[in-house]
Amino acid sequence: MKKALITGITGQDGSYLAELLLNKGYEVHGIIRRASSFNTGRIDHLYKDPHINGVRLFLHYGDIADSTNLIKLLYRIQPDEVYHLAAQSHVRVSFDIPEYTGDVTGLSTIRILEAIRETGVKSKFYQASSSEMFGKVHEVPQRETTPFHPRSPYGVAKVYAHWATVNYRESYDLFACCGILFNHESPRRGETFVTRKITRAVARIKAGLQENLYLGNLDAKRDWGYAREYVEAMWMMLQQDTPEDYVIATGETHSVEDFLTEAFSHVDLDWRDYVELDPKYLRPAEVDLLIGDASKASRELGWNAKVTFRELVRLMVDADVSMVNRTEHEVFGDTDSTGAVSSARS
Repeated sequence: MKKALITGITGQDGSYLAELLLNKGYEVHGIIRRASSFNTGRIDHLYKDPHINGVRLFLHYGDIADSTNLIKLLYRIQPDEVYHLAAQSHVRVSFDIPEYTGDVTGLSTIRILEAIRETGVKSKFYQASSSEMFGKVHEVPQRETTPFHPRSPYGVAKVYAHWATVNYRESYDLFACCGILFNHESPRRGETFVTRKITRAVARIKAGLQENLYLGNLDAKRDWGYAREYVEAMWMMLQQDTPEDYVIATGETHSVEDFLTEAFSHVDLDWRDYVELDPKYLRPAEVDLLIGDASKASRELGWNAKVTFRELVRLMVDADVSMVNRTEHEVFGDTDSTGAVSSARS
């Protein structure tokens, strides 16, 4: 039985990856941060699965800012594969907390690579690189050889982590891969990310629980895919004979306005009646256009995106509409558990 260690297992990608690996017969270990409230909602269902029942899923308290803990976990678990997905991953927020973003998103990769090297554990390593590294793009579409020009502290930190992975691969002969994933979404996307913010608002507005949606730049164009499919590419990279870096993308680009149009029209609404622009959501430096060329992944891994942009938007809207219908009074009522008035800007 193979063992895998996932940082960021409680996030969108981590939860889908854990599902995938458990279904493939892996013993899965995840690192979670200690918090005053439960933060495992995206993976709680795995413990209820009769085929898993928690027997092959283990969670360990830790932090990717703690190198000593990482070394201890590697010694104890002896994983065959390490997937480093944890990060401060919100691009706009990275402008507000740049130092923290650099530490958690950038230096954490060095900590894990050093832990693998120091322990001598024969782990294959996956680094979650990002299309935000391309930033102010130098060619369209972007591929593995496209120069990086990051436009945010998050993008800068990801470039550091990416090149650190390449450096350790070349310096110490580690099996280390970088997956340069373009935007990938799902119903498990965090509610502060623009796509989920939109689909959640659509559901609330349709139910009469919210009046307006406040957004920033509607002209930004992104290559949006389905997260459940993208974690399959992560796993495929670590099954190869030699480590390589791969762009994972759909090869299509759509604007935030396109996403709004598709999401609101799916419930027979016009987004122009509800969306207002708020300058606080604008970035100091914008990434105008991202579109990926995943031909290398298609050729060498046999991976191709299947879910279309329209299908992705609709499945996200449907999931949020179902959530509102299921928990309207408990979760999306006029007040929260503290009695405070819910904010339409949340």
